[in-house]
Amino acid sequence: MLREFLRNPTGIAAVTPSCTAIATLLSMAIPETGDPVVVELGAGTGACTDVIRHRLGGRGRQIAVEVNPTFATLLSKRYRHVEVVCGAAKDLPAFLADRRIRSVDVIISTLPWVAFTPSATARPLLATLVDVLSDGGVYTQVAYSWTRWAPPARRQLGQLQAGFEEVVISETMWRNIPPARAYFARRPRNSRAPA
Repeated sequence: MLREFLRNPTGIAAVTPSCTAIATLLSMAIPETGDPVVVELGAGTGACTDVIRHRLGGRGRQIAVEVNPTFATLLSKRYRHVEVVCGAAKDLPAFLADRRIRSVDVIISTLPWVAFTPSATARPLLATLVDVLSDGGVYTQVAYSWTRWAPPARRQLGQLQAGFEEVVISETMWRNIPPARAYFARRPRNSRAPA
């Protein structure tokens, strides 16, 4: 992971994988029953992938989206029952359409802040993600505690609050390197939401 970080420091969120504790916290949004569709964005080397797989216990569908080809290949070899997609999070609607999936129940993101940087020509990534969630969908995002007050972090929090009825921020998980928090955004404000 360190090698890939050094090759692309703005595209890789961290120099080490997320710890199991933060992966478990992010995965708490996955329902304990039913057959949910769970999408992981920025799957990296699979720190969250394994926890998600365990939480699903063979139920539903698990899709891991990873833009880095080296990591995507690694994930495909490690997790045969996970649908691994090598591509960008902004293309999630197309990936879902290819799989005949109309909506997602949970999105777990470990994407770096740079992925959410606004562009004059592209739709904001968070708006795209909100639109693919089911009406009871949940979006979870890891965020490093030391960046919480930086402009990109404040901008994303504002986008979360605009896109969801409820946003909850966890306490700092000090065991993660670097220390991190989890954002839980529930009840998306999208076309699927009840009036």
